[in-house]
Amino acid sequence: MQEAEIHDLSDDADYAASQQQRSTSMMRCDSEKRRSSNEPEGAEIVYTKDNVTIHPTQFASERISGRLKLIKQSSSLFLTWIPYKGQSTNARLSEKDMNLYTIREVPFADVRCIRRHTPALGWQYIIVVLSSGLAFPPLYFYSGGVQEFLATVKQHVFLMRSAEDANVFLVNNFQNPLQQTLSSLGLPGAVSIACVPSTSVLGGESASHENGERDHVAIFDGSPSTRHDRRERQKVHGPARDISIQVLEKFSLVTKFARETTSQLLWESQNNSFSLFERINLNQSVLDSSKKPHNDALEVYIPVPSDPFELDELSLAWGKPRQPPLGLEEWATFLDSEGRVVDSGALRKRIFYGGVEHKVRKEVWKILLGYQAYESTYAERERRSSIKRTEYEIIKNQWQSISPEQEKRFTKFRQRKGLIEKDVVRTDRSISFYGEDDHPNLTLLHDVLLTYSFYNFDLGYCQGMNDLLSPILFVMEDESESFWCFATLMERLGPNFNRDQNGMHSQLIALSKLVELLDGPLHEYFKQKDCLNYFICFRWILLQFKRELEFEKTMLLWEVLWTYHSSEHLHLYVCVAILKRYRGKMMEEQMEFDTLLKFINELSGRIDIDAILRDAEALCLCAGENGVSCIPPGTPPSLPLGNDVLLDPELEDKVL
Repeated sequence: MQEAEIHDLSDDADYAASQQQRSTSMMRCDSEKRRSSNEPEGAEIVYTKDNVTIHPTQFASERISGRLKLIKQSSSLFLTWIPYKGQSTNARLSEKDMNLYTIREVPFADVRCIRRHTPALGWQYIIVVLSSGLAFPPLYFYSGGVQEFLATVKQHVFLMRSAEDANVFLVNNFQNPLQQTLSSLGLPGAVSIACVPSTSVLGGESASHENGERDHVAIFDGSPSTRHDRRERQKVHGPARDISIQVLEKFSLVTKFARETTSQLLWESQNNSFSLFERINLNQSVLDSSKKPHNDALEVYIPVPSDPFELDELSLAWGKPRQPPLGLEEWATFLDSEGRVVDSGALRKRIFYGGVEHKVRKEVWKILLGYQAYESTYAERERRSSIKRTEYEIIKNQWQSISPEQEKRFTKFRQRKGLIEKDVVRTDRSISFYGEDDHPNLTLLHDVLLTYSFYNFDLGYCQGMNDLLSPILFVMEDESESFWCFATLMERLGPNFNRDQNGMHSQLIALSKLVELLDGPLHEYFKQKDCLNYFICFRWILLQFKRELEFEKTMLLWEVLWTYHSSEHLHLYVCVAILKRYRGKMMEEQMEFDTLLKFINELSGRIDIDAILRDAEALCLCAGENGVSCIPPGTPPSLPLGNDVLLDPELEDKVL
């Protein structure tokens, strides 16, 4: 698992020399064995490592293992990572999907830095950050070898340890795109550095000075990648190096230059194997850079946008585009002739990216919530509905049969009934479904809530449950089925309403850790304002954003959350995404707790849920296992472990 690290061998000159001798000896002995038939004449493999793995998702079954190589051609060093063929047993991850993650002949002239991670638990991994500010996905070294990798790189390129972060190794290759970005940012202390074009490309192909096109990497402008000889690199001093690291943090957050250029790259590279890396891992480089302390003498102050709506044009993270909702005809394609869902994973993925048309929601929600099983037939679902309807009537009759005399002596019943009656009359009255005071649907809402208080007598009724039931009743238009769908939802969200509030407490703690992971400066700001309890997000989590979104958008968000496609705790990443969207205004105005709470509550009806879902997905992917470790097992809305109908087999593969 974790590689023992007594001291950093990559900085040990003796170790590097011994590696050079060992490498030279090995090359002489078996260079023919190590040279692939795909390598051009004159290319020398100076490092190779098996079982280097990429984690595209949080599911262990979808990890992609491959071989990492360092190849020397003339005076240039190149990095490649090729996945093994035929390794995936997961039907959702095809060979084509795996090939999208292939890293082909990336010259170190295009590399800005290498970040090494050594978690307390787990495998060491590295992140290779390009000069453009983009980054490849983390490469996990299952069999160790990170130190040897860095030592080998150091033998062939000028590698410097960052003064700000001992785990960042800089490849000092300051290029014109960086200088252009520094100019567009107006950063003080920008250093003008002469650049010498690099003409050495693996396989003898030279970069075109006319168009600067590369098959394996996207760059910010049309110029070819450039690199310095060792003398030029040794002349580079602190300010330029410091600014280069800070620019990585600021690329996707502030400047119009970076926004437009990155957007163009991502759109143009949809058919390029590197597009997934760009879209997902830009945020990983931003995430990691944001955690480095800055030198006070070189502090770069970036103006915070005053208008929060300007942030709508900036994508904090590049999730996949949203799709049209699942319609009736398409829904039928997911079912066999008897009504079983053929591929539950594909269905959840489709709903995750598009939601569901309202006329299909009644059937789909029953399955997503676990009231009906994915593998059930039409007949089985009908039979179950009939049985559960009878069971519902029995429970409902328990409180309907209470006489006035009994009610006088039943304090708990009177209290819950009175609270429900008070809440029902003010639930979603702007929706025609609940319109008038004597509307029969208000009666249904009342009856389902009171019946649930008898079904789950320990939990009873708490304010907020009416908000969670309302959209379900609106979709189902049936009292019994609304009740059972609500009951299955409360299996997940019930801990939110416990008297000790342990469920809410655990989620707020997890949210705090996620913000610290994904936006260190924002977390520090909340710390300064005594907001580390994240109580400002309490309503978001308790009611699953019900009062923050329009009614239709609430239903869209809920069905996306219920898919558990990216994470069963995606709602926490939605919280992070919203906070990051409005971080500029909060920090610029130095809002205190009371002002922050007021500001957060006033976001109601102004949240672009499609953009937030894209951001949340990308943040979840970027956080990866580090994000999973921020959320303790059992944190709501964890799936109930005692109900086979509600279990999702794919979650068994999840890395906890």
